[in-house]
Amino acid sequence: MSTAAPATAAARPGNETVIIFALSLAAMVVSMMQTLPVPILGLIRNDLGTSTANVSWVTTATLLSAAVFTPLLGRFGDQHGKKPTLVAVLAVMVAGSVVAALATSLPLLILGRVLQGAATAIFPLALSVLREEVRPQKLPGAMALVSGTLAFGSGLALVATGLLTSGDGADYRNAFWMATGFATLALLAVLFLVPATRHKTGGRTDFLGALTLGIALLLLLLPISQGHEWGWSSGRTLASFAGAAVMTAVWVMVERKVREPLVDMRMFVHRPVLMANLAGILVGFGMFANFLGVSYLVQMPKALTGYGFDASILRASVQFLLPGAIVSLLASPIGGQLVRHRGPRIALALAAGLGAVAFGWLALDHGHTFSVIGAGVVVGAAVSFGYAAMPAVIMASVPHHQSGIANGINSISRSTGSAIGSAIVTTILASKTIEHLPPGVPALPAESGFTLTFSIGAMAFALVALISWLGLRKGHGPRVTEPVASSAPPAPKVAETADAV
Repeated sequence: MSTAAPATAAARPGNETVIIFALSLAAMVVSMMQTLPVPILGLIRNDLGTSTANVSWVTTATLLSAAVFTPLLGRFGDQHGKKPTLVAVLAVMVAGSVVAALATSLPLLILGRVLQGAATAIFPLALSVLREEVRPQKLPGAMALVSGTLAFGSGLALVATGLLTSGDGADYRNAFWMATGFATLALLAVLFLVPATRHKTGGRTDFLGALTLGIALLLLLLPISQGHEWGWSSGRTLASFAGAAVMTAVWVMVERKVREPLVDMRMFVHRPVLMANLAGILVGFGMFANFLGVSYLVQMPKALTGYGFDASILRASVQFLLPGAIVSLLASPIGGQLVRHRGPRIALALAAGLGAVAFGWLALDHGHTFSVIGAGVVVGAAVSFGYAAMPAVIMASVPHHQSGIANGINSISRSTGSAIGSAIVTTILASKTIEHLPPGVPALPAESGFTLTFSIGAMAFALVALISWLGLRKGHGPRVTEPVASSAPPAPKVAETADAV
């Protein structure tokens, strides 16, 4: 293990706290961008005079932008400096927030959302900085805290947007001005509190690999996010999935041929890394299934449906979603301690158990306020523990020069899971509707749709348990593969958890 980075960090332990704070703030802000427009899509549609299908691109654009830029910028930061890349990405996020706030047309708003989506690369870059600047014994807790802010930021955005757009004459642009303020604060924090990069691998950027990977991810995520509007058996949907399969094969061939690939295929299919990415999809799915399922459920008019809580957007956000978001943040240091002392496998198993129990609770009883809030709190803890475990698995399994791209791919896996969760919840609720509603009342989802949604969430976390038991079982520890010619230091073991991975 290289002693240079830990020794430097250990010489100034006070700086670790401000670095962790700055990076946690940046990660929280980028996660806010993902869910920020969800409560206000109706306001945007009415204000800009567009259709529901068109306004859905406000969320889809950010997802697709993240898919393209996160792995590229994660790798670019490893090669050319993490702090300059972080600062540049945050500046782009500020610009995107301003464009979105000033937009008077849907294309301009979508452009702003594309710029905001590029900032998703902040998360893998932040973890790479932590690896350099934080002492090994504190690294699991630091990574867990930064990871925990992702779930907290997603929930906080829903609550803050609800507060800013409540009441008559609400303007959705206030939410984007709020995003501008948070993004500027994160930019200043990183600029003044995060030290300059010490480790750079250099080398050429694999633009061909980035292009083919970006196209493959676009073709995969586009039908997932738009399949409900297009129709799951439509030609566009099926052609996009087929194109994604073809481009994935092309990307693999490119990466096996180029001299300095964007993604080392040995790293990509290394068992712990592969399992962490699968877990990322499932945990991301569970987080969004909870957000959307609970948000829709509590807003149902009980007089018409026989269930629901007649909640406004504001009440749904503050009373039903905010407690889980707060718990996800509070649980992150506990997850870090669990990873440090028991290993990421145990943390992931606990996340799986908590998530399965919470969604099972919701499936069986979603008619009482205590059950809905209580289950949401447990889901928040489950997501936080899962997000604490995955970066630890990856950091212990890849060499230093691949940490940015490896965590970038894991970030995309979580975004993919969230997109799948959104698509499945929307499709289920749209396909199971109440019959014999009064004339003029739009279609409303049947209660069985919510029961099915929460049951699928429980199954997703049950699969996470299977991954932690079989995919990360003892004996499949880190296998670091150093590049042929690189001066980058080897990957440190994360708090001596190698045997637990």
